[in-house]
Formats: sequence, structure tokens, C-alpha cells
Amino acid sequence: MIAIIDYRAGNLPSVERAVRHLGYEAEITSDPKRIAAAESVIFPGVGAAGAAMESLRDLKLVEVLRQDIFEAGKPMLAICIGVQIIFEYSEEDDTDCLGLLPGRVRKFRGPEIDGKLKVPQIGWNQVFQKQPHPIFQGIPDGSEFYFVNSFHPVPDSTDIIIGETEYGYRFASAVAQDNLVATQYHLEKSGPVGLKMLSNFLAQGRR
Repeated sequence: MIAIIDYRAGNLPSVERAVRHLGYEAEITSDPKRIAAAESVIFPGVGAAGAAMESLRDLKLVEVLRQDIFEAGKPMLAICIGVQIIFEYSEEDDTDCLGLLPGRVRKFRGPEIDGKLKVPQIGWNQVFQKQPHPIFQGIPDGSEFYFVNSFHPVPDSTDIIIGETEYGYRFASAVAQDNLVATQYHLEKSGPVGLKMLSNFLAQGRR
């Protein structure tokens, strides 16, 4: 079973439909025991970092995600707001996050952005594959995915960056380490390439 984490926000039904469309059993849940027992976990997008972390603490899910999923080596996919909460800190709401990966999340800013580009970025943009990863299998380099974001991750190490996108400047739009993959863009809203990337992730749980 694939657990889709209900943290009182997120694009839950769309992610569930996409997973079921691909032939997998999915369950939207906030039950720590169900999440800990899942084969794979998806943390869906939409929301703000502060509210997301508050909900995870209230639902007793922080240590479940750290110990029973990430440290246990279970496949974990984080989408949009999920890419924020996996790092140590987010400028959004001045939030301490899960700290699964070293780094922080910052708001789009600088001379390349100010007065020239709208924040949030809303719409389709290209993802350039910085290094090979199974999540990109069968996906052409430079494919377009759907973004809705005012913030973006800044990992401490560039080694975990697997995809980059241009919005005023290059930023990390996909990261991966061990069993964890995270995308700033919405797979469930990105048409065939998004479904293909989601399928690639889900296939990891069957190996």
C-alpha cells in the first residue's frame, strides 16, 4: 500500500487518483501506524511550511517520517511543499523543518527576479536533468512540468540535485538521496511526463 500523507492540506485527491490510475493501491491517511506500515510514502504538495510542520507535529508524524520511513529506507516522494519540509529550515514562516536533508529553502529574490518575474511562479517550466536518476527513466531532458512556487530549495550539497529549472536563475527543482526523491513541481498536474515520473517512483516499492 502507498500511503498519501494527510497533513490537513495538500492536493490529496489528485495524487490518489494518479496513483490508482497507474494501478497501485493508495490510501490517504494521517494514522502513524498505517504510514509506518506502508510500502511507500508520498507527501503531496500545496500549503505553507509553517502550517505543514505544525500539523505533522500535532499528528505525531515527525518521527514516523524520520525513523520509520526515511531512516528505514522506504521509498518516499515529496512534492511541492514536501520539498520544503524535508530540509532543515524554510524561510516561509521562519520554519524549522524535518531535516532529512541538509540545506534550507529560500524565497525567489534578487535582481534577476525583482520587478521582472512574478512570484509565485505559476505554470509550465522545463526541468533539466543534472545527473542520471531512475526517477527520470524514459523522460526526455528539458521536459516541462507544472510549478506553483514562491520558494525553492538550496541544498548544502549539490550532489543531491538531480534536476534544475530556470526562473530568473537556476534553482534545484528535483533532489534525491538514497530512498528519498523530492520535486518542486507537481507530478500529478504535469500530464504524461508527470505520470511517468510518478510511475518510476512507485516501481521502486515493488523491487
